[in-house]
Amino acid sequence: MSKHPTFDRLRSRAGSRNGQRDRSGTRGHPLRRLPQRRTSPSRPRASCSRPRGPWANRLKLSGALADPLGSDLGAAERRVRGVRAVRLRAQDVLRTAVAERWSNASELIDGLEELAIRAATIAEPGADIEGELFGFSRVIAANPELELALGSRLGGEDAKAALVERLLVDASASAPTALIVTSLVRQPRERRVRQLLSRAMRIVSNQRGRLVATVHTATELSDAQRTRLGQTLSQRYGGQVSLNVVIDPSVVGGLRVQIADDVIDGSISARLADLRQKLAG
Repeated sequence: MSKHPTFDRLRSRAGSRNGQRDRSGTRGHPLRRLPQRRTSPSRPRASCSRPRGPWANRLKLSGALADPLGSDLGAAERRVRGVRAVRLRAQDVLRTAVAERWSNASELIDGLEELAIRAATIAEPGADIEGELFGFSRVIAANPELELALGSRLGGEDAKAALVERLLVDASASAPTALIVTSLVRQPRERRVRQLLSRAMRIVSNQRGRLVATVHTATELSDAQRTRLGQTLSQRYGGQVSLNVVIDPSVVGGLRVQIADDVIDGSISARLADLRQKLAG
């Protein structure tokens, strides 16, 4: 007999009912009766959370196949095969890129980013992606608060992307341009927005076999002046040149043209600066 009679009494009662069911249908200690949960057979329990990750994609695909309105199962199967083929090609590209030799992780990410921009450019050859990127960069340059908001660490990625999408929709930008800009804004990696856009413009122009010339002028150029300037630059650099014109009153007159690292300054402001330097000397 134990020195604790209360404990012995509880243990003996539990042993006498061991293996038996109580009224509630539970097995075990008589003092621990768990109430049965009543569920209606006609109303299944709803899920408390939405599926995420690859399972969400699988459910979307299965939903497309099970859609009663989509009676064309052949088309649904082709969509499924198309999604899988894109994923497999993307995986092949990533495997190939990772297998190459890179100086550091940042260089690898730059390479993948360039591949993505080139792919977006190839997807829609007729879109004026360079011009739209340049136009958006001018909007950023003219609005310091907007540039600060997009470059700040305080705002979320989704909020920045939504803001950019609204601006691009108002500007009637093409789908590749919207994809490029929103992707860059989501992952700036310590780079300024205008720097990201300039790099994207160079990549798009390179993919299309063109050079980008940024032309600063005090007044708007006529179509004839644009054509003549483009032909002159194409002959000089041996390739097609795309012009991005910036209205800049500070040049006073003439033109200042920048192609890559080359600067051709024929502006009146530059001539006046040279004259002042000569007079001061």
